[in-house]
Amino acid sequence: MAFLIDTDIIIYSLKGNETVHEWLLQHKNLPKFISVVTYGELIYGAKKSKFPEKNTATANRVAELFPIIEINKGIMDVFGELKARLEASGKRMDDMDLLIAATAIYMNLSLVTNNKSHFSRIPELSLEKLPNL
Repeated sequence: MAFLIDTDIIIYSLKGNETVHEWLLQHKNLPKFISVVTYGELIYGAKKSKFPEKNTATANRVAELFPIIEINKGIMDVFGELKARLEASGKRMDDMDLLIAATAIYMNLSLVTNNKSHFSRIPELSLEKLPNL
């Protein structure tokens, strides 16, 4: 099994959350990736922070630790299908979250997130929820 790490989990890790650190240690030998969307969200947070240079360096370090999955045509095909289906059912989601979900589905990765209730609207998305977050 391989994992796509959601932005909230990266932020928990950066803040020293023990549950996230323990999970990462337990899964240290399994592949873990981030979406280019997560990288963008980390850069955005860094640039608007009180310490943009330091936090941008941290975002770049995260990108060195976790390979970044770029958005491609296949991911966008999944994104379009998900967005149309969710809108038709009245369960809209933010486009950035949908891109992360589409990436996980297209790449056959389990999404590690603390936002399970949000992402559970997508039944074909494999979710990894960390306990006690």
